[in-house]
Order: sequence, then C-alpha cells, then structure tokens
Amino acid sequence: MSEVEGLKTYEVRTYGCQMNVHDSERLSGLLEGAGYVRAPEGSDGDADVVVFNTCAVRENADNKLYGNLGRLAPMKTKRPGMQIAVGGCLAQKDRDTIVQRAPWVDVVFGTHNIGKLPVLLERARIQEEAQVEIAESLEAFPSTLPTRRESAYAAWVSISVGCNNTCTFCIVPALRGKEKDRRPGDILAEVEALVAEGVSEITLLGQNVNAYGSDIGDREAFSKLLRACGRIEGLERVRFTSPHPRDFTDDVIAAMAETPNVMPQLHMPLQSGSDTILKAMRRSYRQERFLGIIEKVRAVIPHAAISTDIIVGFPGETEEDFEQTMHAVREARFANAFTFQYSKRPGTPAATMEGQIPKEVVQARYERLVALQEEISWEENKKQVGRTLEVMVAEGEGRKDGSTHRLSGRAPDNRLVHFTKPEQDVRPGDVVTVEITYAAPHHLLAEGPTGAVRRTRAGDAWEKRNAAPAQPAGVLLGLPKIGVPEPLPAATGGCSVV
Repeated sequence: MSEVEGLKTYEVRTYGCQMNVHDSERLSGLLEGAGYVRAPEGSDGDADVVVFNTCAVRENADNKLYGNLGRLAPMKTKRPGMQIAVGGCLAQKDRDTIVQRAPWVDVVFGTHNIGKLPVLLERARIQEEAQVEIAESLEAFPSTLPTRRESAYAAWVSISVGCNNTCTFCIVPALRGKEKDRRPGDILAEVEALVAEGVSEITLLGQNVNAYGSDIGDREAFSKLLRACGRIEGLERVRFTSPHPRDFTDDVIAAMAETPNVMPQLHMPLQSGSDTILKAMRRSYRQERFLGIIEKVRAVIPHAAISTDIIVGFPGETEEDFEQTMHAVREARFANAFTFQYSKRPGTPAATMEGQIPKEVVQARYERLVALQEEISWEENKKQVGRTLEVMVAEGEGRKDGSTHRLSGRAPDNRLVHFTKPEQDVRPGDVVTVEITYAAPHHLLAEGPTGAVRRTRAGDAWEKRNAAPAQPAGVLLGLPKIGVPEPLPAATGGCSVV
C-alpha cells in the first residue's frame, strides 16, 4: 500500500557520507512538514514519494543510481501519482543528464537547495513535467531546516558545509562548494535544544570539521566550540568527524584532553603514508607531521582510540610508497582503519593521471594492508580486557543480541561492546558499567554480570518516542550503516576523502 491511514508516504534512500545521512534527516523533516508520513520499513519503493540522496565519490555511483531508478520505473507506471526525486552530490554534478537517462524522474535538486524539495514536488505535480533546480551556492544552512532525527539519544550537529581543500582524488569541493561555517551561537543553541529533548551524545559534523573558524576568521574557533560544549549540562558525550591533519592544532588537542565530555576518540584520515603520494594527492602534510599529531594526542589522552582512512593504489604508487603506508600503520597502531582501493572519481585530477595501477596489484596491496590492520586492531582491543567501562546502550548495533541474550553499546572511545543483558530493564541511551572479558578485532565482550545501570534522560527520550502512537518505521538510509541512530563508529569523513 502506498498510503498509511489515508496519508501519503515517502521513502528516502541515502548513499555516501555522514553529511548525506544528516541531509536525509532534513529531507525527511521537510516531507513530514508537507504532510507525508514514512513508508513502512521494507517498502522497497512502495511509496508515494521516493527520494534518492546520492553520492558522486565512487566510480560506479551513477550505474547504481540508474539501476535503482530503472527498477522503480514499472512501479511508477502502475501507480499514477507516484513521484521520484534525485538529490545530493550526483544530482549536483549530472543535472540534466539524470532526466535524459531516466525521464520518469520528477525532481532533480542539488546539495545547496534541499529545502526546495516539497515545492519542487508540488510544481512537478501541477505542471506534469520534471523540475530540475540546482543552486550554485548554499541557500540556507541545513540545520535551519526541519528535521526527522533517526535517534532519540544521539544526534548529528552540522557546524560547517563545504571544503576549501583541493585533494586530487576528491570531487566534494566542486559539489559542496567552499567551506561555510555556522555561527557558534547557532550551533550551541541547537545542541542545547537537543539536550533539552533528551539527546545525550552529539557528533559535530563537517567536511573538514577542525577547519571550523576559517570562514569567520578565528583559528581557535573549533577548540573553543569543544570547550563550550563541555559546559552544557546534560550533554554526556561529544564526538566530531572528520578532522584534517593540516588543521589539527595543539589547542584542539588541549581542548580534547581538558573537556570531560569530549570522548577519547579521534578519526583522522591518513590516506597514504608516502610523502610522494601525499604530494600527488595535494594533501598538505607528510607522514612525520601525521604521526607527530598522534603522538601528541596519546601523550595527553593515553587511552584514545584513533582510526583513519587509507587509499591503496593511488596513481603512481610504487611498492616503496605502499611500504611507507604499511610503516605508518605499524607506527600509528590505529584501533580501526577504513581502507579503500583507489577508484577513479570522474571529474577529479587523479582520474586522468599517468601511472594508474593495475587492478591485481591494487588488490594484492589492499589484502596485505587489511591483514596488517586486522592484526593491530585485535592487539589493541586485547589491551581493553580487564578494564571497567561505561557503555552507552545502543539501538540496532548487535545483530546477534536476540540469540545471545546480550545488549550492545559504545564505550567512551567508541569501541563496540556486547554485554550480558542485565535483569533490570535497560533502554537505548542508558549507561551500564561492565568489565571487558574478551576482545575480537572489531568488538569487545563483557560476559560477566553487568555492574551499575544508570537510567538517563536519553533513555527516557527513547522510551517516550517508542511509546508514542505507532508510526510507519524506517527511512531507508542505505549506506553507510554508521552514525545515527547508533553512536558513530569511527566515521569515514566527508565522503571518506578528507
């Protein structure tokens, strides 16, 4: 059925980075403000409005989009009045091409004008023709738009949009535009409002989050923002993603160490350990600088869990270059790493560089890197055995929780912890104290009895939301399965490319 209790339904499908996930919360809020309700989970296109929030980072992003659009074409033919909209980075890049290749699409909108979606849908309905509207600059900061947040206890808070870097593998600056910062007062007002609603964990979000302040002329604006978050009563956990090594200054390290609710977790993309490749990537740091930052962080936050992004097989990468990446990984001892085989991003300088690496060479290097990082992740996790940790209970993190009689959550450093289900009622957003008894490469186990259980306002908020009259469940948030509603596992940066 396309309608729930007589109301028109919508479905949002999201691909790409956490910025897109956050934008989809805004798109959902806009549609609900226009009178739509979410389609039941698993509706698979059986909705009155289906929105694709796209990503242009991967080489096959357009093939994936047009394949999905093609599968909806027969459904739309059978159900007059159904509308399909395409937004996000691929829409910003391809514009009229989308309607040419998929003429059954009703609306195409870009990264700068997501607030126009309801108007464009209505205009397409009345005029009975596709509406393509791509703004060249930001019309309204996303956080000023309505939202339908995916979690009662954890929330994204966007502090900037766009990026001023010119990395040769990345198309994001061309599609998201130059960096634009929100005013600190607006950010803190949003955080305070979220806390008042029961949210206890926030993740500050930006394409290059620690460059915050460049647009407003304050080089220490980000560290000041972290400290200000520390003064908000009821805010238990603050995270941020993703910083750039170029802008990672000592005042930020000090703010992390000295602000109790800023979590001992850092996701900082390395991309390559080779100075030669970093230069070809137009990354404005070198291996020594990167490892120096990690050393400084660990000097003041010994238990910090540090994660990263790495690209294998960038054009021109030699075996010696790759060995430098392996060396950097051994030295950094990342808790986790998101590793990617280089793929051409159409429209980027790297796509036409000489020295493209054969697929079989890239695959072999990738497997070596993954094996090394798996070994390090496991060794680092074993160091957690015997520690007593406060774990914030999460929703949907433990796929086997039902059969194992466990619950799952995140430690302060964002490691995933599965723990024995206590006798008393525990809700997502509540906090439990557990002792770690076993470590695997990607999770920890607390197999003994659960210690203290602290019921929180965040748990109250989750309970209140789930006690409300039944609503259709499930905006289909596609990729990645990170972030809200679960506290963020080491995130992959703005489109995994910062």
